[in-house]
Amino acid sequence: MKLNLPITKVTIACFILLCSANITVKAQEVITLQKAIDLTLERNLTIKQAQFSEALTEQDVKQSKYNQLPNLTAGPQAAFNFGRSVDPSTYAYTNQRTFTLSGTIGSQLTLFQGGQLRNQVIENKLLLEADRSYTAKIKNDLILNVVTQYLLILTNQDLVAASRQQIDVAKITVDRAQKNFDVGNQTLADLSQAKATQSTADLNYTNAENQLELSVLTLKQYMEMAPSNEIAFEKPDLSKFKNISTLFDPEVVLKTALAINPDVTLAEARQKAAAQNIKIARGNYYPSVVMFGQLGSNYSDALKLQGTPFNTGRFDTIGVVQNTTNKVLSPIYAVPLSKYPFGKQLSDNFYQAVGVSLQIPIFNRFQARTSVNKAKITNENALISSQLAKNNLSKIIYQAVLDVKAADKKYQSTIQTYNANKEAFNVIQQRYNVGLVNSLDYNTSLTNLNRSQFDMIQAQYEVVFRSKVIDYYLGNPITL
Repeated sequence: MKLNLPITKVTIACFILLCSANITVKAQEVITLQKAIDLTLERNLTIKQAQFSEALTEQDVKQSKYNQLPNLTAGPQAAFNFGRSVDPSTYAYTNQRTFTLSGTIGSQLTLFQGGQLRNQVIENKLLLEADRSYTAKIKNDLILNVVTQYLLILTNQDLVAASRQQIDVAKITVDRAQKNFDVGNQTLADLSQAKATQSTADLNYTNAENQLELSVLTLKQYMEMAPSNEIAFEKPDLSKFKNISTLFDPEVVLKTALAINPDVTLAEARQKAAAQNIKIARGNYYPSVVMFGQLGSNYSDALKLQGTPFNTGRFDTIGVVQNTTNKVLSPIYAVPLSKYPFGKQLSDNFYQAVGVSLQIPIFNRFQARTSVNKAKITNENALISSQLAKNNLSKIIYQAVLDVKAADKKYQSTIQTYNANKEAFNVIQQRYNVGLVNSLDYNTSLTNLNRSQFDMIQAQYEVVFRSKVIDYYLGNPITL
């Protein structure tokens, strides 16, 4: 039993370590460029706000269609009347307490209103199209931002790796300088210079790490992801970008972009809505025709139902015979009163009405003319905004075409510079190892090599990014 106990502990410890390693691996999610784009489009709150605005405008479209339908209203009313008041059933004054109940059902249908109802439907549809274009614009802008940030992360990762290599080289240099100083082959100044180079390499590494963390944080914000989430990034094969296209015809790119770019489609949709609003404003000049109908009835507990008159057997003197004292008598009749049933009252008092109402605007303090003038000014402003969007797009595309060409030339130049510095460093390193070159020249050559390596890495990713910008304006899917 004692022999098996240590083995069991070791086994358990190994199992725990394996589980911990497995959990760590699973916790670090690998984010590809496409996944970063998908998560941004799915979670980003700015997109959700635009979609809510779009949903509200869609409800406006539905309501403007419903406004063309007839309405239906009901107006029941019950009241206790005290003191002298008019009975709504008999229209007679009464001093008794009465309970009355009345109600109406009415409907109106607008037959003509200067075309405003139909034009409002059209305008709301155009506004919905504008909101959809705005949502698409936000999505496209975010996609471009995600691509930019993703490529920046890859650039920073390579810069971190290059900085780490510089630290390794600097440590070897310091170690060699220390040994040479110990045996008297180098001065204290040479050793101090080597240590200063190592400190510079450490600082470059720290700066590169900070830039990497900042770029990762920005991407997480686009994806609405918690900053504490551990993620990794899929690095593309940069060899496939060696023959990337950098030659584009700006007119061809612009022609395609004008048809699909959300900034342009948004401006055009808003301009169409502004033009439609002129028609709505002009509708205030025309008369409106409304057809209406109404049903109603009322009830009062003061109203009694009269029965058949009957002779009471009593007589009433109504006069005397002329030149005599003989009285003229008339039989007295009585009219029996009974409770007027609720249902019968409603049936007997039921009334209907149907008609057409015409309203002709004669003078409305120039409100209609002012509305039309304001609508025209808004439309003119929208036309300018639409043209500005096209002009800005043209400027951006021409600049993007020039940028991708310049980035390619810059990249080719950095490759030549890096190769030249690499060859020069190899020669100087060999001479430095045998004591033919001092530490200052060696460190200067190493610094030049490191700087050219950084420049080459950044230039390479810049070419990729600039070409992806062109793909963005051409409507091509952005992939790495």
